[in-house]
Amino acid sequence: MQQHNSHARTALVVVAHHRTDSLTAHTARRAAARLEAAGYRIDLLDLHAEGFDPRMTTSDQPDWGNREKPYSDEVHAHMQRILDADVIVAVFPVYWQSVPAILKGWIDRVWNYGFAYGRSKPRLAGKRMLWLGLAGATGDDPVVEGMQTVLEANLSEGIASYCGLSHSTVALLTDAEERPQRVDAEGNLLVGEAVTGSEREAQYADLDRRAKEFVDTFVAEELVAA
Repeated sequence: MQQHNSHARTALVVVAHHRTDSLTAHTARRAAARLEAAGYRIDLLDLHAEGFDPRMTTSDQPDWGNREKPYSDEVHAHMQRILDADVIVAVFPVYWQSVPAILKGWIDRVWNYGFAYGRSKPRLAGKRMLWLGLAGATGDDPVVEGMQTVLEANLSEGIASYCGLSHSTVALLTDAEERPQRVDAEGNLLVGEAVTGSEREAQYADLDRRAKEFVDTFVAEELVAA
């Protein structure tokens, strides 16, 4: 879904969740609204809603001997949306200290050899990316520090930097579950009682506030970079 303004910079907002009523989808919509308020044209890419298939296909398998290989029409359409974007914002739940399969498959199939990497001058050079990951861990859980480190290594270094993007930020939104979760010193997962009523409202209001701050900081950095 695209919202057009011929004079605006474009933000590609990628949503990786199977439910439109999820907190992830809500956060993506709020992020898109903040970006639009800052003057961006929004291209909202809901991977599940658009039926994107994350499985690699023969037609989209990289050919290391031919970086000009013509990939599938579906993948070329997604490549064009990336090229048309000035910034990319991916919003996703954190699974196993990584991204969901559909987002990983989007990277695998679309951020392909000859397009996102494999050229002396990267085609994605100059673009900036924000990864907004929602995690069930509580903010004071020691696992969060390692989670942040792993995500930054995989996403900012392993993908964005490798593909020549000028900047990549991983923003981790903890306390995203109704039931607080943490891992104790013995490695046991402790799941608390569900948060309800005013406490739940305050928890999600705080998550909205943190997401807004991440997006606003990203926008401010973009303006400085521009």
